[in-house]
Amino acid sequence: MKNLFQKTSSHWVRYSEYVLYETEDGTLYVGAADDAKPIICDPLEDGEAMVLDALNVGMLQMDKADEAEVQDAVMQFVSQYGLLGFMTALPTTPRFTDYEAVYLPKNHFIRTESMPMKEYIDQFFPFEELDFQLGKGGEFSWNFDSTKHDKDMVALAMTFDSCPMAQNMSFQRAYAERYDWLALQFKDWAFTFVASYLYYKDRETVAEENLVGYKLGVAAFGGVAPTYHIELLDKPTIVWDFHSLSLGIQMMFSFMLTDEKNPLRMCEQCHRIFMTKRTDAKFCRPECKNQHNVSKNREKKE
Repeated sequence: MKNLFQKTSSHWVRYSEYVLYETEDGTLYVGAADDAKPIICDPLEDGEAMVLDALNVGMLQMDKADEAEVQDAVMQFVSQYGLLGFMTALPTTPRFTDYEAVYLPKNHFIRTESMPMKEYIDQFFPFEELDFQLGKGGEFSWNFDSTKHDKDMVALAMTFDSCPMAQNMSFQRAYAERYDWLALQFKDWAFTFVASYLYYKDRETVAEENLVGYKLGVAAFGGVAPTYHIELLDKPTIVWDFHSLSLGIQMMFSFMLTDEKNPLRMCEQCHRIFMTKRTDAKFCRPECKNQHNVSKNREKKE
C-alpha cells in the first residue's frame, strides 16, 4: 500500500485548534476555536497513522474506556487532522446544494431519508446561520460577501477547483459537528476492523453460523467512492478529491484492511490496532509483550 500512496496526494483544510461547544439543549459540538487559523493539508501524507489513530479512538469505546478518556482522544484526533466532514459525507451527493432537498442513504446519524436543503445545512451551523439568497430560478446561493463568515477561509477553499459549494461551507470557522456523531463514527470503524479480525482468527474453531455476524458487520462497511485527477507535480501524481475527510479515511482503511504484506493486527495486551509485516504478530510493542508474560506467569503461580 505504501507504493500506492507514494504516487498520490489529496487536499483538505483544517483549523489549528478545535474546542467543544454546547447548545442550549445540551448537545455537544466540536468546532474551530475563535482564534484558530486555517491550514491546507494533505491527509495522505501520513494516511496510515491517521487511520490507525481513528481506529484506536474507536477501540477505546469498544473497551468501555472512561468517557473523559474517549473525549480527550476524539479531540486529539480532530485537532491533528480536522473534522470528518459529515455534511458532505452523508448525502447521496456532495453537491446537494444544487437541489431543493437533501437525500440521505441509511446512516447512524440522520434517520430521515430526505430533508429540506436549508434545514440540513443548519444542523452543521448550530451557532450561526449562513446567509443564503434565493435566485430567480428558485436556486439557492451562498452570499460570500456576508460579514458573518470567514472571508479568508472562503478564498482559501475556493483554490480547489473541484470543491463543491457545500464543502467550502464545511471549511468555514462556524462549521461544527456533533461530538456524539464523531465518537460513533470512530467506534463504527473499529467495529469493522474487529469483525474482520475475529472472523479470520475464529473461523477454524467456530461454527459457520456463528461467523455470520462478523460478515454482516463488514458487509455494512462501504460508501461513495472518491474521484481523482492527475497533476504534474515533481512527478505525475494521482490527486484524490475527497469531499469529506471521513471518505478519505474510509478509502485508506479499505486498502489497509486488505493489505496482505502489512496486515492490521490487534494487540493482545492493550487492544491497540497496529500495522505490522509479521502475520503472527500479537503485540504492538515490546512493553505489551512483557506485561502479557508477567500476567501469565502470575496466573500460573496463583
